[in-house]
Amino acid sequence: MGTERRLLLFVAALIAMITPSAASAAPPPDGPSAALLVTGLQGASGSAIGPGGALYVTEGAAGRISRVDPQTGDVTTFASGLPPAIVGIGGAIDVAFIGTTAYALVTLVGSDVGGSNIVGIYRVDGPDSFTVIADIGEFALLNPPNTPFDVPTGVQYSLEPFRGGFLVADGHHNRILQVTLDGKVTELIAFGNIVPTGLAVSGNTVYMAEAGPVPHAPQDGKVVSFGPKSPTVTEVASGASLLVDVEFGRGQLLYALSQGDFSGGPAGSPALPDTGALVEVNGHGGFNVITDGLDRPTSLEFIGNTAYVVTLTGQIWKIDGVSSPPYGVLP
Repeated sequence: MGTERRLLLFVAALIAMITPSAASAAPPPDGPSAALLVTGLQGASGSAIGPGGALYVTEGAAGRISRVDPQTGDVTTFASGLPPAIVGIGGAIDVAFIGTTAYALVTLVGSDVGGSNIVGIYRVDGPDSFTVIADIGEFALLNPPNTPFDVPTGVQYSLEPFRGGFLVADGHHNRILQVTLDGKVTELIAFGNIVPTGLAVSGNTVYMAEAGPVPHAPQDGKVVSFGPKSPTVTEVASGASLLVDVEFGRGQLLYALSQGDFSGGPAGSPALPDTGALVEVNGHGGFNVITDGLDRPTSLEFIGNTAYVVTLTGQIWKIDGVSSPPYGVLP
């Protein structure tokens, strides 16, 4: 199959990832108290806890970052004017803070997918002003991965503060990049076809979620850990389909977000509606299900013992009583 044909199929799958389905009126998730906090977000994907303890969520389709009151669900625009998605998914795909300064990870906006913007990390300087601090797309073009790819600039998925800069997971190029605030981009660790997604950091240890290769079998959904100079990873837990995020809850309990049962489409296709789950690393190499029935979740945050789950359908679910005593320990 030619490169152009493969790219068209890949882009079609990405568009399908945020196309709402008839299942949007499905019953609420099962598990601890789950309440629908927000609806109507446009191309929601990444999230972070920022100044004032608020939840900040990227809306790639709208080219903005929204601030969400975690108690009331009130949504206000924090920053707008970022490059919007042009192939269904992408644009501002994740957000992170260093101190009170916000940074947005922007992907799938370059010329390789018909765009004209920079793929990289944008510093938020004001409500509608930004500075590109790192051109990840250029780095990718000059340093292609060893695994096969269809999008030369990659499909970056998550942004995590680390050592005064950031870690970036590229789920298409199968690697983790380290990026400094002055724009230096290096490859921290590269993988085979495992599809790295969400990231979390504890001290010098990086925890990473893996969606696994198509067809995203449960045994390939893993959380692994590695150090900043480690060429290999240590498996922490496995057994949850299409993992898309990993986060610490209260008491250093480690949680992951399963998007659910793979739909059977080409690479980049989302899980089937209402098959996602919030799972807890159980310390025995597996996961315990906390809440299931989630509809294609994309990112996870914790405030105290409450989890906040962002979904492809533009919703945020608030799940209370997740990290309650007695606390567990990291494996």
